Amino acid sequence: MEAQKIFKRYEYKYMLTLEQLAALRELMEQYMIADAFGRSTICNLYFDTPQYLLIRRSIENHVYKEKIRLRTYGQATPDTTAFIELKKKYKKVVYKRRISARYEDAMQYLCQRADVIPHSQICSELNYALSLYKEIQPVMYLSYEREAFYGKEDHELRITFDQNILWRTEDLNLTSPVYGRALLQPGQVLTEIKIGHAMPLWLNHFLTEHHIYRTSFSKYGTAYKTLLMEAGTTKRRCIGCNVTPIFIGSEEQNYIGGEMPSSI
Repeated sequence: MEAQKIFKRYEYKYMLTLEQLAALRELMEQYMIADAFGRSTICNLYFDTPQYLLIRRSIENHVYKEKIRLRTYGQATPDTTAFIELKKKYKKVVYKRRISARYEDAMQYLCQRADVIPHSQICSELNYALSLYKEIQPVMYLSYEREAFYGKEDHELRITFDQNILWRTEDLNLTSPVYGRALLQPGQVLTEIKIGHAMPLWLNHFLTEHHIYRTSFSKYGTAYKTLLMEAGTTKRRCIGCNVTPIFIGSEEQNYIGGEMPSSI
């Protein structure tokens, strides 16, 4: 299956047990095919401002939210193909733009704004995002073991299973070994169902029969909330700044670093 550069779809997340995973995989044999990458280790660098503006907007449930990340499949070398991704979500619809480049070039582009990426519409959108968030920088490493599948008849249907999700805020380089702190509990599997339209009946019936319900789970967002809790809400301090933060799960939400940008 040819790699896409532009995506528009709905994405739904579920937390499965290992038993539920085994049952779903058995059923999927009738309807799904393994992705070209098969089972792989996905390594990501998430980019944000020093005040974590992008992820704060995301967990505050704004109508419009976006993330910028750099992805490789496995530990990178300078010449590894990397994917620069701009992921937007507007009114529950996910729009993703992705371009590929050498890892070393991608890092120079994102961190130093070097003109090393071929010009395109997607590159123009990335340039705009980088100019909007001028202080953007790598802030978190996230990796996970993923199995990916797509529909035999409906290629817009994709299901992914993520396990061994690890994160760290030091050694922010995809050429470094895969390591970090576990994000999930033992036996948990984060499952994402990605569709372009309606969910197929066979899949809907399986989820209903096994009492599997949607969950709101952001890998980057969950790790960021962990950072906030560990920083100590008793100190009322935010990661990356010296002013009062938002308080997760509270009505008190003070913005950091002045006014938030208006919706795009």
